[in-house]
Amino acid sequence: MASPFPSIEIPSVDLWTLLFERPDRPYALDKTLFLDPLSDRSLSFRQLRQRSLAFTEAIQTQWDWQPGEVLMVVAPNSIALPEVIYGTLAAGGVVCPVNPHYRADELRHPLTDARVKAVVTTQAQAPVVFEAADRAGLSRDRVLVLDALSPTLVVDRNISPARDRPHQPPIASPEDLAFLVYSSGTTGLPKGVMLSHRNLVANLAQNVAIDRGNLTAADRAIAVLPFFHIYGITYLLNLTVFIGMSIAVLPRFQFDPFCTTIQRHRITYAYVVPPVVLELVTNPRVAQYDLRSLRMTLSAAAPLALELIHALRKKLDIPVRQAYGMSECAPCTHLQTFEEARTDPGSVGRLMPNMTATFAAVPGEESPVHAPGTKSLPGELWVTGPNVFRGYLNNPKADADSFSDAVPGKRFYKTGDVGYVDAHGHLFITDRVKELIKYNGFQVAPAELEGIILGFEEVVADVAVVGVASGTAGTELPRAYVVVKQGVRGTAELGRRLEAYVKERVVSYKQLRGGVRFVDAIPRNPSGKILRREVKRLQREARL
Repeated sequence: MASPFPSIEIPSVDLWTLLFERPDRPYALDKTLFLDPLSDRSLSFRQLRQRSLAFTEAIQTQWDWQPGEVLMVVAPNSIALPEVIYGTLAAGGVVCPVNPHYRADELRHPLTDARVKAVVTTQAQAPVVFEAADRAGLSRDRVLVLDALSPTLVVDRNISPARDRPHQPPIASPEDLAFLVYSSGTTGLPKGVMLSHRNLVANLAQNVAIDRGNLTAADRAIAVLPFFHIYGITYLLNLTVFIGMSIAVLPRFQFDPFCTTIQRHRITYAYVVPPVVLELVTNPRVAQYDLRSLRMTLSAAAPLALELIHALRKKLDIPVRQAYGMSECAPCTHLQTFEEARTDPGSVGRLMPNMTATFAAVPGEESPVHAPGTKSLPGELWVTGPNVFRGYLNNPKADADSFSDAVPGKRFYKTGDVGYVDAHGHLFITDRVKELIKYNGFQVAPAELEGIILGFEEVVADVAVVGVASGTAGTELPRAYVVVKQGVRGTAELGRRLEAYVKERVVSYKQLRGGVRFVDAIPRNPSGKILRREVKRLQREARL
């Protein structure tokens, strides 16, 4: 099925050129783009462009930076990050943003897999980054601590007229790599999602086409979602620069600073995830703030319950438009228009321009009569289009498993999500084929947690980890079903010990927030593979 939207022309340029060299930029050089509401520091378009090129000059002269080399960013949200990201792209480099809460063991894999040449971080993350760099064999003088008194890279941020001149990045083709985003894999080790300049440029053009001028340089947005997430890269960074709206950047979501920023800066547009919507609906302190400037929110990265959409509209008169996507699609494949946020709540939108989708039968649910992709017979969503990624870094097996050439002339990406479209093309997501757990928009690989729990070998004989629904927040909590060894009793105290054991070894969002349950056996097929859908079915029936 083709997109219901008219096809658009995708500019054949790299991302830097699209954002910073366009002759038709619809706003002034001194327009404020990024604002830190906690310090009142800000960055205009000209300042951002100047500082980005200063960073380019610094890495080229001091680090002998070459096109195609990878720079990793390990830092929380801050207005200091855009210049690092865009400065790397302007040097022809590849940006690899990762979660700043990762432990050293979790950082080591992307460091070595991507052959990272340098890391940018902050003092808070520096000890972990240095430990990971040491293990990966990366010299500490290639770790830039942004807020250090004596940084390893000296960047001249003084205004220079020379930096106002056109800049041509050393990028051979829009198909060259721009971002390398690590996405959890079902085997445990994260996979490097290779996103080209064309992927990012295409998704920007697709979003702008669907928005049809509803977002402009006059809008003011708020950023609490992480810049290391693909949602943050495309919407909070790239779309901000392209449209020219101002965005207030907070390091993370906290209810009172979030509401204070909306009230003080008259925010008109908020990028959110379901837990933020839940907080706005349920926190009684919301009555203390004037949020009437907020005319629209965009929720993505995790399912949003229809009840929350209606509750937010009823309580605060704030509509929610939804989007659907994934790192592999840069990220958006489906998006609601402003109008559809009001007329079609619950849908995650319609297929982006220039994209094609199809549905495949879910294994074990095939029908000889009916095609998959309807409400009565949902199917696995497959997509193709200019925003779909190149493939996984150094992982041909994952590529083979994730793409299908079953349709002649088309290379479809298998999303792993199950759903259907209605008669008007609105997509509804109902389930997931892939084993990944979605917690607050982050992906958690069950196999990774199972490997860690099995390390508690004096106690654990077998284990299966699945996601359990958390309620209206539209997120799942990782829960471990554990078979203990003979002679060991599965007590509440042992469950707490197992939770603590995992907590010491993983980043926050991977913790066993769904708890531990002790069972007699884990459902497996004849080859030994865990039957997770069976575990979930038994769980729903309260048998586990």
